[in-house]
Amino acid sequence: MAKTNSATVAVRQKKNKLKYGKWGIIFILPFFIAYFLFSFYPLITTFYYSFFSRFKDPVTIKTVEKFVGFKNYSTLFTKDPFSETGFIYHFGNTFLLWILGFIPQLLLSLLFASWFTDIRLKLKGTGIMKVVLYLPNMLMASSIAVLFNKLFALSGPVNDLLGTNIDWLQSAWGVRGLIAAVNFLMWTGNTTILLMAGIMGIDPALYEASAIDGATAGQQFRKITLPMLKPIMLYVLVTSMIGGLQMFDIPNLLVKQGGTQKVAQTVVMDISAGIGGSGDIGLAGAESVILFFVAGIIGLILFKSMESDDDKEKRKNKKREKAERKAAMAKGV
Repeated sequence: MAKTNSATVAVRQKKNKLKYGKWGIIFILPFFIAYFLFSFYPLITTFYYSFFSRFKDPVTIKTVEKFVGFKNYSTLFTKDPFSETGFIYHFGNTFLLWILGFIPQLLLSLLFASWFTDIRLKLKGTGIMKVVLYLPNMLMASSIAVLFNKLFALSGPVNDLLGTNIDWLQSAWGVRGLIAAVNFLMWTGNTTILLMAGIMGIDPALYEASAIDGATAGQQFRKITLPMLKPIMLYVLVTSMIGGLQMFDIPNLLVKQGGTQKVAQTVVMDISAGIGGSGDIGLAGAESVILFFVAGIIGLILFKSMESDDDKEKRKNKKREKAERKAAMAKGV
C-alpha cells in the first residue's frame, strides 16, 4: 500500500512540474515573440540588405534592388571617409561626443556615490539631492535638446543673461559642449544610483578591517571600493558605450544637419539620412552592420579590461591544466 501511495505522489509531482513548466514558457513567450519581430528579424534583414544596392528610382519611383556583394563596405572606407560626409569622420564625431559627456559623468557619479554611502560624513539632504540628480533622466531627451536649442540661441536667454553675443550653435566646440552637457545632465543621476547600489553591496567588514589597520578614506576607495565595483562599472561602461554609439535625438534636434562642418553628425544620423542623402538602404545597412561589430568589439575589450582578479586566476588555471593534459597525452603517446 505504501509503495502505491509513493508512486501516486511521484506521478502527481511530475504532473505539477510539467504544468508549472508550461506556464513558465507561456509567461516568457511574449518577450521572445517581441524580440524576434522587433530586434532579431530587423537585424537579419539589415545584414541581408547590406550586400545589396536598394533605392527608389526618382524617374520611375520604383524600388531598384541589385546585388553588389561587399561594394557597400568598400565604398564606406574609400569614398572620402575623412571628409565632412565621410563614414570615419562621423564615427569620430560619435566617439568624441560620447566621451565628452561620459567622462565627467562617471567621475562626478563616483564622487556622489561615495559621499551618499559614507556614513561617517553624516550628510544631510541626500534624499533631495538624489531626486534632483535623477530628475533629468525622467525627461525626454528630445525635450531637453529643444530647450537647450532655445536657451543657447543667438538671441536666447543665456546670451541675454551673460550680456554676450556668442553664437553657441554655430561654433564647433560650442555645439559639442552643449551635446555633452545634455548627456551629462540626463545620465549622471542614473549612473550615481547604479554605483551607489554597487558600493552598498560591498561587505562593511572590509572597510572596518582596513580602518583598524590604519587605511585612509582614499586608500579604502582605491583598494576596496574601485576593485569591488568592477561588475557595476562594466555594466555602466557597456550600456553607456552602446547608447553613445546610437546617439541620435539630442544632436539631431539641437542643431540641424549636424551643424557647422557636420561636427554633430553622428553615425546613426547619417544612417537615418540615407548616407549623405543618397537614400541607398544597402549602404545604410552596411554602416549599421559595421556599427554593430564596432560595439561588439569594444564590449569585448571592456569585458577583458574589467575582468576580476579571481576570473583571471581561474583562466590561468584552466590554461595550465589544459597544457598539462596535452603534455601528459604527448608523453603517453
